[in-house]
Amino acid sequence: MDSNEESAELKKRCPNTSLLLAICAACIGGTFQYGYNISIINSPTKSVQNFINQTWLERYEENISEQYLTLLWSSIVSIFTIGGFIGATIGGTLAIKFGRKGTLMMNNAFALLAALLMGLSYPTGLFELLIIGRFFTGVNAGIGICVQPLYLGEIAPRALRGAMAMGTSIFITGGILTGQVIGLNELLGKEEYWPILLSTTCIPAFLQLLILPWFPESPRYLLIDRGDDVGCGTAMKQLHGTDNFDREREDMERERISAMGIKPKKPWELFMDRSLRWQVLTIILINAAQQLNGINAIYFYTDYVFEEAGIPEVNIPYVTVGTGACECLTALTCGMLIESLGRKVLIIGGYTLMAFWCICFTLTLTFQGAGPWIPYLSMGCVFAFILSFGMGPGGVTNILITELFTQTTRPAAYMIGGSVNWLSFFFIGMAFPFIVTKLQQYCFLVFLVVCVLVAVYIFLVVPETKNKTFLEIQTEFQSGEKRKASKADHSPSTTLLSTPL
Repeated sequence: MDSNEESAELKKRCPNTSLLLAICAACIGGTFQYGYNISIINSPTKSVQNFINQTWLERYEENISEQYLTLLWSSIVSIFTIGGFIGATIGGTLAIKFGRKGTLMMNNAFALLAALLMGLSYPTGLFELLIIGRFFTGVNAGIGICVQPLYLGEIAPRALRGAMAMGTSIFITGGILTGQVIGLNELLGKEEYWPILLSTTCIPAFLQLLILPWFPESPRYLLIDRGDDVGCGTAMKQLHGTDNFDREREDMERERISAMGIKPKKPWELFMDRSLRWQVLTIILINAAQQLNGINAIYFYTDYVFEEAGIPEVNIPYVTVGTGACECLTALTCGMLIESLGRKVLIIGGYTLMAFWCICFTLTLTFQGAGPWIPYLSMGCVFAFILSFGMGPGGVTNILITELFTQTTRPAAYMIGGSVNWLSFFFIGMAFPFIVTKLQQYCFLVFLVVCVLVAVYIFLVVPETKNKTFLEIQTEFQSGEKRKASKADHSPSTTLLSTPL
């Protein structure tokens, strides 16, 4: 290989600086907000509850009952998922109407409004503003987690699509870690700072409003949805460099021709399209599994495990920051491995390892008092489970939604996937305390079954998507469907069926 060929190969493997900055600009006000708003609500729990009790006393001259205080606090926490579900259901429609970049820019209005409402709750003595503010942070997160991966998947070159799309996972975990750090006592974790802490959600919104306008709209959206050849070319030059986008443009042209005369589909139209049924079933399963695979249970048990290991209560928040750093590190590692190992190996491997750690964690929790070294094994299982999640489901799920669909079906697919994800998030939040109460440490056997079933399904049904065009992936799914139909047609038993399956 001569020096010119080596230089060309290096350009393919190294993204343009403008592309990297565009990804950062999209993510800082997108999935970073999702992770950040999940984690910052944990630190001021007691402070907010004290504020609600004090406000109630001033209004009604009596202390609030323990049950009603718990209900109000649960509403503040869980309303985030309701907002997220609503955001996910409208995100795809907004992305079609206003573009991927335009929707991300507009979405910051929800974050700014939420920050204002939550910041005003303390001086006005209206704890209701916290509930409304958390609802708007949920809407912001729901739209962001739907539209931002859409934008990243469409601006990235084929050879780097997986690594670039990992920005979604990296910024979610980065947001969680940042929220954990900001919530420490040394920063904004003190009782008097909680209104400021909850209002800091405006900072990523301001940053995105300042940075994202300098970067172009998705070239695929401009060419296929808007028919803007000039705008597409300008966007491609900025994102990929002047000499490095011919192949990508050819892929877009083929997709544009195949989509000619076809309007973007609505979510219910995807359910009715038999040619897409396996893709739709896949995104439903992997999005539900992302919340139901036990990662939330692991985080629920962390404080107990750390206490049993002898870590002082005042130091537990710092160890919890370690779990956030662990997940962030695995997201970065997954980003580096995904183009060499492929999506299928990582997600199957992640779920398989998670199933193994479910067994180990069940055993260590069951025999927690058998010896002084057992709690440290439990700590090891916590970090190993988080590592396995970050390397597989946490990193690959959103990329698969991008790659399993073409331009006319992708926004609707994100609406379906996002809605399932948020509903599963809400379900596990409501059902998990009852599961733990009934099954205790044996609840991880339920998550073990989920992880094994999803790994088997992906192995049998989902093709490897690495370095393939969106049309090639769709054709592979359809050819698999035709093979199954052909086998069914040649089966002797098919003559006995009076109705189609």
